[in-house]
Amino acid sequence: MDILQAIIIGIVQGLTEFLPISSSAHLVFIQKIMNVQSSLAFDTVLHVGTLVAVFAYFWNDIIKMLKSFFSSLRDLTRGEFKKTFQEDPYKKLAWLLIIGTIPAGLAGVLLKSTFENLFDNLPAVSIFLIVTGFLLWGSEMVSRRINPEDKKSINNLRIKDSLIIGIAQACSIAPGISRSGATISIGLILGLERELAAKYSFLLSIPAILGAALIQTTDITTAMDVNTTVFVTGFVAAAISGYVAIKIILKLIKEKNLLIFAYYCWIVGIAALIITYVI
Repeated sequence: MDILQAIIIGIVQGLTEFLPISSSAHLVFIQKIMNVQSSLAFDTVLHVGTLVAVFAYFWNDIIKMLKSFFSSLRDLTRGEFKKTFQEDPYKKLAWLLIIGTIPAGLAGVLLKSTFENLFDNLPAVSIFLIVTGFLLWGSEMVSRRINPEDKKSINNLRIKDSLIIGIAQACSIAPGISRSGATISIGLILGLERELAAKYSFLLSIPAILGAALIQTTDITTAMDVNTTVFVTGFVAAAISGYVAIKIILKLIKEKNLLIFAYYCWIVGIAALIITYVI
């Protein structure tokens, strides 16, 4: 892989990590088109780039969550945890994000080889992308039927909701199932406020990506010693494009809807199947 290819792949990763169109599917497609194959270490570095974008965009929220989390640990010793958990939205958000990460962590450990094998199965990736389209379409149909007054704010978010959204994130380990698409869609179906569904989805990526990066630390360090420039340029491209994608999706989910992404997933997924089996 040369520098230009690394930049292109980094841009694709950054945009598709947060736009609900599956970064894993697009990484498979773009690598097939350019006839290159990236390593797991490189893919993880690109994900870390998108993590930087999340930190940059939600920096104030993340700082407040960290402070509230450590404060809640003190509340445990005082017997005030339950009370402050309900009253402080940032304490609640911090713990719900931890709880919501559990399903993906278990899936990553127990089904790692199964998911990795799917990356070489182009028809499966294409079908999962089409499924993402149906998730996005269905969530918009359901969300429209929920009265605005009944939409859930962070104060109404339950542990059960965070686990269900976490299961959606676990399913997105399969290439073609968009992580942001699945988690935002399930959030909308559960009745979350539109902006909260997107924000929670993006923040939920933090522990998952950090965990993957820590597991791959040795491989990343070894690979970067050989291809430092490629890794750095891919990382920067993913971080910048990821930040842009967050701004785009937050604006769209607030002012419009996600149906355009559903149509996109259907078109690209069907086109990939036709190319695979016909052309």
